[in-house]
Amino acid sequence: MTARFDKSRLPSRHVTEGPARAPHRSYFYAMGLTEEEIHQPWVGVATCWNEAAPCNITLNRQAQAVKAGVKAAGGTPREFTTITVTDGIAMGHEGMRSSLASRDAIADTVELTMRGHCYDALVGLAGCDKSLPGMMMAMVRLNVPSVFIYGGSILPGRLHGQDVTVQDVFEAVGKHQAGTLSDAELEILERVACPGAGACGAQYTANTMACVSEAMGLALLNSSGAPAPYESRDHYGQTSGEAVLRLIEKNIRARDIVTRKSLENAARIVACTGGSTNAALHLPAIAHEAGIDFDLFDVTDIMRDTPYFCDLRPGGKYVAKDLYEVGGVPVVLKELLKLGLIHGDCITASGRTLGAELDDIRGAADGRVIYPAASPITPTGGVVGLRGNLAPDGAIVKVAGMSPEEQVFTGPARVFESEEAAFEAVRARAYQAGDVIVIRNEGPAGGPGMREMLATTAAISGQGMGKKVALITDGRFSGATRGFCVGHVGPEAAHGGTIALLQDGDIVTIDAIKGELSVALDDATLAARRAAWSGPRPTEYATGAIWKFAKLVGGARWGAVTHPGAKAEKHIYMDQ
Repeated sequence: MTARFDKSRLPSRHVTEGPARAPHRSYFYAMGLTEEEIHQPWVGVATCWNEAAPCNITLNRQAQAVKAGVKAAGGTPREFTTITVTDGIAMGHEGMRSSLASRDAIADTVELTMRGHCYDALVGLAGCDKSLPGMMMAMVRLNVPSVFIYGGSILPGRLHGQDVTVQDVFEAVGKHQAGTLSDAELEILERVACPGAGACGAQYTANTMACVSEAMGLALLNSSGAPAPYESRDHYGQTSGEAVLRLIEKNIRARDIVTRKSLENAARIVACTGGSTNAALHLPAIAHEAGIDFDLFDVTDIMRDTPYFCDLRPGGKYVAKDLYEVGGVPVVLKELLKLGLIHGDCITASGRTLGAELDDIRGAADGRVIYPAASPITPTGGVVGLRGNLAPDGAIVKVAGMSPEEQVFTGPARVFESEEAAFEAVRARAYQAGDVIVIRNEGPAGGPGMREMLATTAAISGQGMGKKVALITDGRFSGATRGFCVGHVGPEAAHGGTIALLQDGDIVTIDAIKGELSVALDDATLAARRAAWSGPRPTEYATGAIWKFAKLVGGARWGAVTHPGAKAEKHIYMDQ
């Protein structure tokens, strides 16, 4: 072991040092490790590799580059995998109930693997929506030296000389149902929209959380930008593996990086890039692992005074590859820094402050993908928090790319008890312009699983009704959702929230400018309806992982978390 590492202070000493650990070492020799490797720091290299979807398919190869970096820097890498539920595959059916629960399962399984084998540090690779926050939650929960690396985005497909993405395919389903797109046209689009490996290419949840990983400091600057098919990603894997050894040497742990200030930096980048509303679910969950109070309103307060200046899909024109080619997240952060909107004193995975890292960045806003922050697309962020008698614990709406006139909507409620019921009504066009479509019983506990509503919203958009109706739900929306769609309504229906009491025809007002979500009912009427409420809708999930999730999960405002978090912590893994 190199002299710069004090093994007596590292967890791996419990499985590698002293005569009592001879049986453990015999296992390690059986795997071809040398004596030197056994007595070096041990680094868990965790991936969400699987063959479920293109998001994850390159993670196994990229992990080899990380391991090479760990070895070059004097560490011993140990690769392991965890699950992923890929939202694009799970979307629009019962499988989506597994999605949010998978975030916590990823964090749990990485934690258990690290604890069980006494690894000293963690490099985590993730590709699809929930796997990014799940991996980062594990890092902060364990509070080990940690580096996150994104597997990279997919390249856009091409059709008729235009870039296309999977969002176009979801919306094409609505056009097909409306009779404006033929079977043959739909079949051609589905074959070209996703040309290879990588996560969905626009500023949906995966790319949003990838940007967050850099802004928050858990990932090396610019490491999230290169698309998955680019073999240059190996460079970022190698340097991430080297970086984690420097963090061990300096005893810089995940909670030294994830602070209140770095979480504010993360919320800034979500806002200025028009990122996914799911960030307002995942940032509080990451904060919870650090024992930091940072809920939906903390996120949206920051977003409200952050300019929106990156023209990215779904609200804009460009995809992740385009952002990377004009300088990526570092250039975006430099623009925020010019306005004093970034805390430059936050430490990062490089061991240096964010400000010091940005001093080395020579790129500048190109005026096409990244506008100058002083001349933004709109003066406020792309995501807005809402509150009112319909959402005492808040709700969230994505307004990136919407005009001020499109951000206020009042209309009669059209209430559905599930996503399936709403989708069937949309498919049959059994709704009218001016309606506020209400989908309830889809919250974290009531769904269970807080499903995303992309199939429904994409169908509405495909029917040309995206600007003619609004939609509210206690469930979630995909980062690919367009239109005036309000999610995370809390308390959810299963917890007796106002959304459970709505009836067809109730007049609902959504005002993203004022931050209001309300129903035109007085307190007495709501109290009478609550007294007559029959309680939560029963679900078919009476056993198994989804049942456990539903029993444990808290409200969306606080991240839909399933355990008490760092504030209740008594056992410090790194100091055991």
